[in-house]
Amino acid sequence: MSETADKLRIDKWLWHARFFKTRSLAAKIVSGGKLRVNGQPISKPAYSVCAGDVLTFPQAKEVRVIKIVAMGVRRGPAPEAQLLYDDLDPPKPREAAPQVPRFDGKGRPTKKDRRALLQTRTDALE
Repeated sequence: MSETADKLRIDKWLWHARFFKTRSLAAKIVSGGKLRVNGQPISKPAYSVCAGDVLTFPQAKEVRVIKIVAMGVRRGPAPEAQLLYDDLDPPKPREAAPQVPRFDGKGRPTKKDRRALLQTRTDALE
């Protein structure tokens, strides 16, 4: 039961570094064969990692490339978790959401505007 501080299970480290919300989610990614350690695919959550290892894994819609800097002893706050790794390929900033079409630049049409619009359309069809 006495683990050395220089090695840690991969699922536990991913959870400590706050890449996944639960340890079981981290284990699911690892056991699914979606994680690579130093370029080698890993399929066991009990695989031990140490400082200096490079991890490649999918997270959301991004592929993360992470270099382990330190082993964590607990799942602490986010600033503490960010000290455990170096992001070799930082995620690109998200694009702005597409703009919602506006009614004549005034926003959404009112009920009165929609009635007038429908009335002009039905007259055109008759």
